[in-house]
Amino acid sequence: MADQQSRRQSWMIVALLFMFMMINFADKIIIGLAGVPIMTDLKLTPKEFGLVGSSFFFLFSISAVVTGFIVNRIKSKTALLVMGIIWALVQFPMIGTVGIELLIACRIVLGAGEGPAYPVALHAAYKWFPNAQRALPGAIISQGASLGVIIVVPILTWIITKYSWHHAFGALGVAGLLWVVAWAIFGKEGEIKDTPIAGGSSSDQVPYSLLLLNPTNLASWASYFGAYFGLALVLSWFTPYLIKGLGFSQQTAGYMTMLPFVGGFFVVIASSMLSERMMKNGASSRLARGLFTGACVALGGLALLIEPHIPNTSLKIVLIVAGVVLPSVVYVLSPAILAEFVPLGQRGAMLGINSAVGTAAGIIAPFVMGSVVEGAATAAEGYSLGFTICGVVTLVGGVIGLLFLRPESERVRLAQRSSGALATGQAAAS
Repeated sequence: MADQQSRRQSWMIVALLFMFMMINFADKIIIGLAGVPIMTDLKLTPKEFGLVGSSFFFLFSISAVVTGFIVNRIKSKTALLVMGIIWALVQFPMIGTVGIELLIACRIVLGAGEGPAYPVALHAAYKWFPNAQRALPGAIISQGASLGVIIVVPILTWIITKYSWHHAFGALGVAGLLWVVAWAIFGKEGEIKDTPIAGGSSSDQVPYSLLLLNPTNLASWASYFGAYFGLALVLSWFTPYLIKGLGFSQQTAGYMTMLPFVGGFFVVIASSMLSERMMKNGASSRLARGLFTGACVALGGLALLIEPHIPNTSLKIVLIVAGVVLPSVVYVLSPAILAEFVPLGQRGAMLGINSAVGTAAGIIAPFVMGSVVEGAATAAEGYSLGFTICGVVTLVGGVIGLLFLRPESERVRLAQRSSGALATGQAAAS
């Protein structure tokens, strides 16, 4: 009976964190969704709008790292509650008259509040599920992003076209406050502790130099960065590309903006279930998580490299969607890989750092796209060059993941090094 109650509680937490990520990505996508009206109203050049898109990520990574260390010491519930409040409140200044300065300032603050969101949400969920059962809840939480966009984009598009983009920001603020109330009432801390790396208690510490500089962690950074480069472009530039580059209307482009997220929802859930099933059937984590992640990211990079050379509009959109959707498995499997060999007491920090390095692509990608679009002879040529650059970055990240994502080997290696260091310390003491 107690086990059933605990299981229900664990999936209630997953549901709340799923809604948390819905709001998270709605906050992200609004800037691209309203990109053309914003550029028109504020008279922004493509480079200036690229700066607005990148500004969201200025403190995103730093906040993810800092909060990652903080959640090693405080309850995940508290951290998530604070983040939710920040997200909600920072939307309301957008309701009134704004200039580029206020727009950038609010996006920077929002980015600081949202930077730690995904790793902290996973850290909270992992306290409710053992290692072999984390892929599916992690996938569900991550796909709150996709479903959030699928649900929210038509609503926001309607608000933007019928009223204004200012009202769309205000609606997101209200949604954020509603989630804060729900989390304050129903949120709870899990109690599952992982098996330690080298014996002893689950709070044993491993030097961060060993955790950060091992090949698997570095490969995780590379594959995450490569995947997020494409996602950052979609968040800021996909809707403007559909309007300015391919000639669709604001309303049609708004609905089409859902495509990468619809595809991502099914691909990530299906691939996570497949990965989890492979693990349960005895496949190595190297195969079920490492090679799988690297291959998906690399294939996404190839799709983006091919896209500029295809004349057919529909096929171009399909390739861009594939280039963003396939690498999205990294957001679920990369944290699960790290959780295999990182002690519980250091996991929050490591997940935060992993997210910080990966999402740092968001600082670069929107501004690069804006710069090449502004410098190109035509908007279409600029977008083609931007997606080519993205394809190269994504492909390289995927290849590195294919070669070096080896979580089981890393766990053994860290255990041996930690045991050796412990034996040396004991010998010195005696």
